[in-house]
Amino acid sequence: MPRVAVVGAVLVGGRSRRMGRDKALIEVGGVPMAQRVAAALREGGCSRVVAVGPGHLSAGLDAVADVHPGEGPLGGILTALRAAAPDPVLVVACDMPGLDAGTIAALLDASGRATAPFDALMAVSARREPLCTLWMATAAAPLQAAFDAGERAVHRAVAGLAVVDVPVDATALHNINTPDELPE
Repeated sequence: MPRVAVVGAVLVGGRSRRMGRDKALIEVGGVPMAQRVAAALREGGCSRVVAVGPGHLSAGLDAVADVHPGEGPLGGILTALRAAAPDPVLVVACDMPGLDAGTIAALLDASGRATAPFDALMAVSARREPLCTLWMATAAAPLQAAFDAGERAVHRAVAGLAVVDVPVDATALHNINTPDELPE
């Protein structure tokens, strides 16, 4: 499959309970985490990048209001799929400041090498990372059905999807959840 236009989406609407403040706006190396992730998406090959969540957390990115606010990352993924349709969307959490263009390019390149149809290409190091995944439009209906049935855990909602694992460096997927985990 040749590479197609892919929208990048940064999820910025989390509650940040353990951090104590909104992670999207916390600066790492002088740059808000949401902007760091957005830069990796752009430099890695996404055709455009949006923030999914409240506009005040968008860190200057084009904001797309979450259709399912307060319902967790699965709601944000569904919103991103809707905003990108019919294009694929690479959805990433805002709290991965080590994410780099090479990781994004690896996911996009894997889509071009796929020999069978797939619904998602998921980054994996020690485990699958559903919040660094390239979602095809075909994933929208099954994910929505799981959501409508009350599922909120992304790892369970993907159970019936054709998911391809894409190995990446664990450093790129490290997420920051507490103030103690912030790089100095």
